[in-house]
Amino acid sequence: MAGSKVGSIGEYIREQRQRAKISLRQLADVSGISNPYLSQIERGLRKPSAEILQQIAKGLRISAEALYVQAGILEDREADTDVQTAIRADLNLTERQKQVLLDIYESFRRENEAAATAAGGRARPKTSGAAKKTKQAKQADQDET
Repeated sequence: MAGSKVGSIGEYIREQRQRAKISLRQLADVSGISNPYLSQIERGLRKPSAEILQQIAKGLRISAEALYVQAGILEDREADTDVQTAIRADLNLTERQKQVLLDIYESFRRENEAAATAAGGRARPKTSGAAKKTKQAKQADQDET
């Protein structure tokens, strides 16, 4: 079973590299790993250490955590929402920017969950001022008829 994980991490790295549209040689250069060693990792012949995975993640501009999970170093966390997936996949954001956005998003989710628990049901997102006015206008129209 460990052998399948080794192969899957290599396949995952190759897929991420191809999505980023960079060559094996370019990834080797930016991550500071030798080209032959990186090739062996991608082909599933070598099992990279956490440090090597971190260097590869930096070179790919993806989360090292994603590589750790794929390699079996970390437990997989709860499935991402579409928003979280999109943030993590955005190549125009730095890792720091991605983490800040994810933290803010998660804080909003926790806040809404707490409000739902306090209300005894599912909380709905707060309605904006413009939406409230529209709602009030509709109610007024209904009252007139």
